[in-house]
Amino acid sequence: MTTRILGIESSCDETAAAVVADGREILSSVVASQIAVHRKYGGVVPELASREHLREIVPVIREAMEQAGMKLEELAAIGVTQGPGLVGALLVGITYGKTLAQTLGKPLVAVNHLEGHVHAVFLEAHKAGRVPKLPAMCLIVSGGHTVLYEVKPDVTRAVEDGGLLHYRKIGQTRDDAAGEAYDKVAKLLALGYPGGPILDRLAAEKNGAAAPVKFGPTKMKGNRFDFSFSGLKTAVLYHLREHAEYSSEIQTRQEALARGERKFEQLLPLCSAQTLALVREFQNAVVRDLVERTMTAAEELNVESIFVSGGVAANSQLRSAFEGRAKSAGIELFFPSRALSTDNAAMIAAAAYSRFRAGLFADVSLNADPSLALA
Repeated sequence: MTTRILGIESSCDETAAAVVADGREILSSVVASQIAVHRKYGGVVPELASREHLREIVPVIREAMEQAGMKLEELAAIGVTQGPGLVGALLVGITYGKTLAQTLGKPLVAVNHLEGHVHAVFLEAHKAGRVPKLPAMCLIVSGGHTVLYEVKPDVTRAVEDGGLLHYRKIGQTRDDAAGEAYDKVAKLLALGYPGGPILDRLAAEKNGAAAPVKFGPTKMKGNRFDFSFSGLKTAVLYHLREHAEYSSEIQTRQEALARGERKFEQLLPLCSAQTLALVREFQNAVVRDLVERTMTAAEELNVESIFVSGGVAANSQLRSAFEGRAKSAGIELFFPSRALSTDNAAMIAAAAYSRFRAGLFADVSLNADPSLALA
């Protein structure tokens, strides 16, 4: 009998709902983005995020059920993100999920958002007819997270049969997440929000200009698999302060953004060769750090696969760099599609499936945990 689970995701700035069958087949996936709401602030405003979740939660779930061609009564369970994330945003999804589960008499399954990103990899692999081998090294990299996990299977049941996964944290960011650094640098350069997509495209522009500054690899004391991006962001800030020639074009771009001119095609002509080279050097430094630490950990722990998930996993240079290194190392590499890399509810429903099979249900006391650990 097919097990169809409704997933609800509201950990940050996207209200999402999806129905997934047997943890692998996506029957529907709906995401209401809040980018337009938070754009003028250059980042997510928690109070506004909560308000938008309240506005969108009902229509998003209704649309997900309509796309799946199902009634709520036909669901096997409700899966909801418990954390980590913004506490107010999480509470909107949890409260609605608890209400649905109570009303329908269905099990409620609490899901760790980070585990959802791992299951996004399995969802994508399933669509391509691939089965990722474990153990794996998984890099989850987004606006809120940069963390490295060793992923192992439950010894009693295969993952494809609904078995649980086990996680061991190998490294994490000590300050800014990679996606957060992208947003902050984009804000410094007046390139709009979110920063990741626009910086990625600008970094690909080949203009022959030499990098105006060189960013060396980050040296970490203690755990060498930890990450740090705050210093890199600060280095960009100091470089801009020390070179007044950037000021006029930054002002020009600020005026363009104020007019609503945010498209790549509108901003590119407003970027000097020096700015494009600076963006390229910044992205080179981020990608180098993510790839080097992940590959070193993967090779030392002798894993079978590498997973890269989270919003920054959509970055084209990061994908290309990982593909080259993984091929050289003979390790199979898995990325979700770009739609499954960013926050979505299909990954929450998929992660809920194994917990549903294991009988790990939550009750009405379930509360948001903004710092919920995965390992």
